[in-house]
Amino acid sequence: MALSRKKLQSKLSTVTSELLKEKGYISFVDVFIKLGYLDPKDYENWRMKRVPYLERVIKINLGKINFIMKTVRRNSLHGKLKPSWTGYKSWGKGRKIDLRFSKFGDPNVEKLYATHFVKKNSFV
Repeated sequence: MALSRKKLQSKLSTVTSELLKEKGYISFVDVFIKLGYLDPKDYENWRMKRVPYLERVIKINLGKINFIMKTVRRNSLHGKLKPSWTGYKSWGKGRKIDLRFSKFGDPNVEKLYATHFVKKNSFV
């Protein structure tokens, strides 16, 4: 399942285009799910507070996660998409908490994960 960086870049182009058509935005969670590196059930478990942080259930190493995130960010900004922070709260009963993406919860890393890239309004 290990794709070379060149093949991964090509796959990312397809996946991000599909997400823009389907949802009107690109999120890293959706990218990892579409690539098969994040199981939807694991994502749900994270949202339900059964997993302490998302990176724990993404099935690739941090180097590849970083490469994917940098590539998506660069391509999105070059494609004139607007970065938009999106809060991720837990699902289910009880108090809704802010979810963590990374093991150490570094605010900069957390902000990167929570950034979605949206189409700019055509009337601007």
